[in-house]
Order: sequence, then C-alpha cells, then structure tokens
Amino acid sequence: MKRGLLKVWREYRGFAVFIVLMMIFRGALADWNVVPTGSMKPTILEGDRILVNKLAYDLKIPLTHISLCKFADPARGDIVVIDSTAANTRLVKRVIGLPGDVVEMRDNRLTINGIAARYSHIEHQADATFAIESYLDISHQIELASTGASRFSTFGPVTVPKDRYLVLGDNRDNSADSRFYGFIPRDEIVGNAKTIVLSLDYDDYYIPRADRFFRAL
Repeated sequence: MKRGLLKVWREYRGFAVFIVLMMIFRGALADWNVVPTGSMKPTILEGDRILVNKLAYDLKIPLTHISLCKFADPARGDIVVIDSTAANTRLVKRVIGLPGDVVEMRDNRLTINGIAARYSHIEHQADATFAIESYLDISHQIELASTGASRFSTFGPVTVPKDRYLVLGDNRDNSADSRFYGFIPRDEIVGNAKTIVLSLDYDDYYIPRADRFFRAL
C-alpha cells in the first residue's frame, strides 16, 4: 500500500505542486472574475472576464480575509471586487465614498463632502441614458434607465464609517450596491480590477468580443 502511494506521489508530485502553487497564486496574488450581470455597464459588460489584482491593497493569507501586510487603501473611483457577506456573493463595484466622507444623491446626481459631481456628454438613447460623471479629477461613464430614476436614485446625506466604503454600480438604476447592502467593510475588499482579459457575448452564442481583449477599465 505504502509503495503504491509512493509511486503515485513520484509520478504526480509535479502536478500536485503546480496545483498548490496555482491555488496560492489565485488566493493571494491575482485572479480573474466572471461578471454575470450588467450592474457596471457601460464600463463592464455581462460576459467580461476581469483581472483582479489581489495585491493592490493587501497581502492576505490565501482563501481568507486575514491581511498580513497592508500596501494601500482603496481610492475613490477604484473598481473593486468584494467578497460580500451581506450579499452572500462576490460583487464588482466602484468606490464612491471613503471613510469619513459625507455622500448624498438626488435624482442620480452625487454630492460628496459638499461638492457636487458634474455631468456631461449626456446622450439619450431608446433604452438608456449615458453620461460622464466627474468628481474633482475622476471621471467615468454611467448608465441610467430611460424610463426614469429608480427609488434608490435619492439617498442621504450619509457619513461613511471608519474602515467602511460606499460603493455603487456604474449602471445606477440597475445595481445592487451600498444602497442595498450597506457600507462595505475594508476586509471584504479582495482587490481591484483595471483590465478586461476577454469578453464573451452572451447574446451572440458566446462569441468573444474582439474589441474587449485586454481592454483597460
């Protein structure tokens, strides 16, 4: 029996070591995440595979939220990946409010610390309205429902607690985010995403979208 196990180990130890190293790499360094919903449209589409940098903020023990070394804190405008206890799933959202910030929204227009965000390049289409949302030196595109704002388009003002973050989806009228699940604990943030590795078009037989390979977010 022992000889048989030793033989199996000798034959497959290279593969076993590879699997262990891959688990450590994906658990602590980098991973990729499939985006199944449109809550971050138009920035991230359903079917995008995003690269997650797990070393952006911390070095953590693989497969845990225990931080061994802190490198930085999430910044406003970062797209972060969250292991959300409240949602019982992994979320991909944009950081809007930092600890201590006072945030409010009126009809999908943000004000942070008394400074109103600016909205430009507003484009009305049949099924949605698009705009560039800018706050200080940060700008990104958002999507709004053409049928009118949702009941979550107005909130606050609220003060973001210590070690918590307020996150929103870029698809403001179709995103389950801090308006549903509350402020995000710092230790639930897995890492950030700045690149789409590849994208499969769910509406076109899962054919890859050629224009989204290794596209920066």
